[in-house]
Amino acid sequence: MGILYIVPTPVGNMEDMTLRAIRILKEADVVLAEDTRTSGILLKHFQIQQHLLSHHKFNEHGTSAAIVERLKAGQTVALVSDAGTPGISDPGFFLVREAVRAGVEVQTLPGATAFVPALVSSGLPCDRFCFEGFLPQKKGRQSKIASLRDEERTMVFYESPYRVLKTLQQFAEVFGSERPVSVCREISKVHEESVRGTLAEAIAHFTDHEPRGEFVIVVGGKTKDEKL
Repeated sequence: MGILYIVPTPVGNMEDMTLRAIRILKEADVVLAEDTRTSGILLKHFQIQQHLLSHHKFNEHGTSAAIVERLKAGQTVALVSDAGTPGISDPGFFLVREAVRAGVEVQTLPGATAFVPALVSSGLPCDRFCFEGFLPQKKGRQSKIASLRDEERTMVFYESPYRVLKTLQQFAEVFGSERPVSVCREISKVHEESVRGTLAEAIAHFTDHEPRGEFVIVVGGKTKDEKL
């Protein structure tokens, strides 16, 4: 059988691409891409000429069976997303599950993902944390936030610039305006920035400064003092 490689790609700086990731992409029989145009730019940058196939959340249920057959026939397949590690708030889980069920070897390369640097540089405890990814946009959003009211671990969320301020305000309503937070944007890019402080201070900042870029919000967990 072949091997399915899960290959992280840079979330910003091209220098974050690992040597092993470049080698695997060059050796693969086919590279599955969330967006072939975006991944095409990446492959061209590293002089990788492998054949690209589209594989994203809208077609993965229809294409995964054929990909598993390729793997069972001995082909090497590499999966990339637009940025970061496939499967982390990106397509990937379904194909990995089907490959595992078929007895295909799956190897995931270490590499870029946005939430790890945001968490570590937040100044908040990172020995224990929970990754929540993107919150539901509408249905279930408030109940999801409410379910985290008593979470003691540091919490990590992804958010779009259009909902950052709303999200921070909703967090303040549930967690309290004095809860510590680090709002990171444009990880590994030229305009990378972290806004640290309380939720009230972060809300004030993004009320005065229009949010731009891709965001990771790191919120401190509930402390013992809050329980008293």
